[in-house]
Amino acid sequence: MAWIRTIGESEACGRLAAIYRAAARRAGKVSGIVRVMSLDPGVAHASMRLYEETTVRSDSPLPRWFRELIAVTVSRLNACHY
Repeated sequence: MAWIRTIGESEACGRLAAIYRAAARRAGKVSGIVRVMSLDPGVAHASMRLYEETTVRSDSPLPRWFRELIAVTVSRLNACHY
């Protein structure tokens, strides 16, 4: 298993701290997938925007439950904990 150095919530500042706060508001915690991008806040921001646009956007033509179902199915097929 690979280990990737990450920046903890207490060490985060600036843009990364804002990303962590938004993640905690959205999910109740900062998940590992967010922390693993902590060394490059630009990548973390882009990834969160993609997630928001594809999964939680309110004006999507697909209902949110269906978009979440797609995400869970893809994660399951990839043996990735969602």
